[in-house]
Amino acid sequence: MTKKILVAEDDLTNQKLLSFALQKMNFNVLIASNGQEAVDQANTEKPDLILMDIMMPVMDGYRALELLKSNPETASIPIVALTARAMLSDRQRAKQAGCNDYIAKPFEITELRNVISKLLAIET
Repeated sequence: MTKKILVAEDDLTNQKLLSFALQKMNFNVLIASNGQEAVDQANTEKPDLILMDIMMPVMDGYRALELLKSNPETASIPIVALTARAMLSDRQRAKQAGCNDYIAKPFEITELRNVISKLLAIET
């Protein structure tokens, strides 16, 4: 069964790049353009993994993380922070908020593949 990855990203170029790369890795891709959409889709679609931008409109990634991790139905979904905020303090805050891993933008597709493989325990 093909795994689903939810991409929570407000930048259209990044949405397209991630969607293309993930589809090439044989994932079904769901797109959310803000944190509220990410929470709503995670609740209805139950993705296998979420790539979460931190700085988004309507609801930022930290608030979305808080809601997802506090809901028993979505708490176990691995979440990777995907953000341009690349300082050590940003990485630590993302981990404290419940992220399973962290990828700084701009990112390499190889890094994305490695993180996904590790969290889903699969070969991509």
